Amino acid sequence: MYINGLKILLLFLIGILFFSCSPKNSDIVLAEFGDNKVKMKEFEDAYSKNSGGYEKAKEDSISKLKNFLDLYVNFRMKLRNAIVKGYDQNPELQLELIDYKRRIGVTYFIEKNIVDPGIKDLYDKRKYELRASHIMFRPTLQNEDSIRSLAQAVLDSIKQGNSFEDMVKRYSTDSYSVPYGGDVYYITAGQVPVEFENAAYKTPAGQVYPELVKTRFGLHLVKVTEKRERVPMVRASHILVDFRNDSSQIDTVQAKIKIDSVMQKIKMGEDFGKLAQLYSEDPGSKQKGGDLDYFERRRMVKEFDEAAFSLDSGEVSSIIKTNFGYHIIKVTDKKKYPSFEEEKENLKTLFKDRYYQDSYDACVDSLTKKYSYALNQQTFDKVLVLSDSVKFNNEHPKLIEFKDDVIFSYAGKNLLAGELFSRALESGNDFINKFITKDLLTKAVDKVKGIVLLEEEALNLQAKDPQFSSLMNDYKNGIYIFKLQEDEVWNKINIDSAKVYQYYLDTKDKYVWPDRISFSEIYSKNDSLIHHYYDLLNAGTDFDSLAAQVTERPNLKQKKGDYGLTEINGNKLAEEADKLKEKGEFSAPVKVQGGGWSILRLNYKEPSRLKTFEEARAEVSNSFQDLEVKRLEQAYVERLKKLYEPVIYYDKIDKAFTETN
Repeated sequence: MYINGLKILLLFLIGILFFSCSPKNSDIVLAEFGDNKVKMKEFEDAYSKNSGGYEKAKEDSISKLKNFLDLYVNFRMKLRNAIVKGYDQNPELQLELIDYKRRIGVTYFIEKNIVDPGIKDLYDKRKYELRASHIMFRPTLQNEDSIRSLAQAVLDSIKQGNSFEDMVKRYSTDSYSVPYGGDVYYITAGQVPVEFENAAYKTPAGQVYPELVKTRFGLHLVKVTEKRERVPMVRASHILVDFRNDSSQIDTVQAKIKIDSVMQKIKMGEDFGKLAQLYSEDPGSKQKGGDLDYFERRRMVKEFDEAAFSLDSGEVSSIIKTNFGYHIIKVTDKKKYPSFEEEKENLKTLFKDRYYQDSYDACVDSLTKKYSYALNQQTFDKVLVLSDSVKFNNEHPKLIEFKDDVIFSYAGKNLLAGELFSRALESGNDFINKFITKDLLTKAVDKVKGIVLLEEEALNLQAKDPQFSSLMNDYKNGIYIFKLQEDEVWNKINIDSAKVYQYYLDTKDKYVWPDRISFSEIYSKNDSLIHHYYDLLNAGTDFDSLAAQVTERPNLKQKKGDYGLTEINGNKLAEEADKLKEKGEFSAPVKVQGGGWSILRLNYKEPSRLKTFEEARAEVSNSFQDLEVKRLEQAYVERLKKLYEPVIYYDKIDKAFTETN
C-alpha cells in the first residue's frame, strides 16, 4: 500500500514539474535560425493579419498554417539580413521612416484622440433628447457690456428663486418662444448651436444652466425641462380634414363634425388605411392609406410631432389640431436607436461638420502647453512691418530680411519665419496671394503651430502607443523588404533580348490570337435614319463614304466606322458581323445594346493563330521578367537558408489558435 501511494505521489510531482516547465502556448517556439526564434504568439498575430482575424484563422487547415510558417520564416530571415546589411543605419531609409511617422502619426493621433472620442460622445448624447427653454438677449457692439450685465442679473434672480417663465416674458427677445415660456421644444445633439447643446446636456431636467451661454444668436439662459430616451424615427399614417370647405372657405365646424365621424369609425374597428383613402384630404398620402413614411423629430409641425412621438407602435391618437386642419394619427413603427457601428459613418460626418474644429483647437491648446510653445513677438512684428501691401506667397520682396529669424519655438526647436510662409502655403488656400495683415499673419502662425505641434506629438507616439508602434514596425519591415527586393532581385534582372526570344520559342504555344474579325459599322440612334442609310447602301452608295459622313460614334467617324481586327468572343457587334459570309457584305439594321441601330460590313476574317514574336513581345517580356523575379527570389531565399540554417517545428503547428493568449 505504501509503495503504491509513493508511486502515485511521485507521478503527481513529476506531472506538476512537467506542467510547470511546459511553455505557455504563446511561448511555444515554432522555428529558430541562429539566435532568432519565432514564437507562437508572433506567428498567430502575423497569420491573423493576413487571414482576416483570429476567429477566421482558427478555422484554417494545418496545411495552410504550415505554408504560411514557411513564408513567415523566410520573411524573418530577410528582416535579419536587412539589419546585417545596415538598413537600420541607412540615412535615406531612416528619413523615410521619420517622414511616414510624422504624416501617418498625425492622422492616427487625430483619429484616436479627437475623432473617435468625439463621435463616441456624440453617440452617447444622441441616445437622449432634451426639452429645453431659454431666455435670449441680443447684444450689439454698442451695448454688449450692458446686455451681458442684464443677462447675468436675470440669471442671478432666477438662482434666487424668481420664476424662469416670468423672466422669459419680461426679457427674452426670441419672439417665437416667448408665448410658450421660452420652450424651444425637443432637441438632440447635432440640431442646435454647439454651445447651447453643451450647456443643455450638462443640465439635469428641471434645472437652469448656471452660466450665460453665448452663441452666434446672442446670450442665452438655458433651462432643461425634460430628458428622455430618444426615438430616432417614427412611421405614421394620418387622416387630415382641412378647415377649408369645397368653396375654400374656413369652416372649422364642418371639419370637426367630419373628423369626429371618422374617429367614430376607427373606434368601431374600421380599417385606418381604407378610411384614409376615403376621407383624408392630404393628397400626398391619401392613396397610400395615409402613410407618411419615417420621419425624425421636428420634421412635422409641433402639435403633430408631439402627438406622433408620444404614441406606441400601433396606437391611434386623439384628434389633433394644427394649422393644416384636424388630424388623426396612427403610428405604425418606431425605429430603435441604432448600434454604434451602424451609426458610425453618419456620426463622423456630423462630428466633422459641427464639432471637429473646436475639438482640434482644444487639442492644439493642450499641446501648446505640453511642448512649451512660445511666439517670438519681435519677429512677428518685424514680418508685419516688412509686409505692408505685400501678398502672402513665396515671392515676398523682403523675404531675405526675415526668413532666417525664429518666429516661434516649441519642444526645444525653432521654426523660422521663411518656413512659416512655405508651410502655411502648403496647408491649403487660406493664405495664398492674400494681403498680409496682422489677422492673416496670426492665422498663419496658428495654422502652422497646430501642424508642427501635432507632428511633434506624432514623433513621440511610438514610445507610448503599442498600436501605433505596431503600425510603424509593419511599415519599417515593409520598406526593408522592398529595399531587399530591389537589391537582391529587381536590380539583378537582366532582360537579354536573345534570352527573351529563346523564351518565346520555348513557350510560343502560350501566345495565341483567338478568332478575330475586321468589320466596319454605320451607327444611328434613330430607327428611320438607319433604314434610310440601308436603302442608300442597297442603291449602291459607298459604305466607307457614308460611314464617314453619318455614323454617330464620334470616335469612329474619322475611321469610317472601322473597328479594326477585333476578338469575336464576348463582343456582341463582332459576333453579329461574324454571321456575314462574304467580304464586303453588309447586314440589315441590327438593334444594339445601349440603344440605337447598326449596319455592319464584313472586311475580312482571321482564324486563330500563334502570335509572331513582334506581336507577343510585350507579353513575352513580362512573362520572362516574372520568371526571372521568381528565380532570383528563390536563389536569395536559398542563400539565406544556407546562411541561417533555419529549423522549423511543424509538429507544433497544431497548437496554433487553440487558446486565447
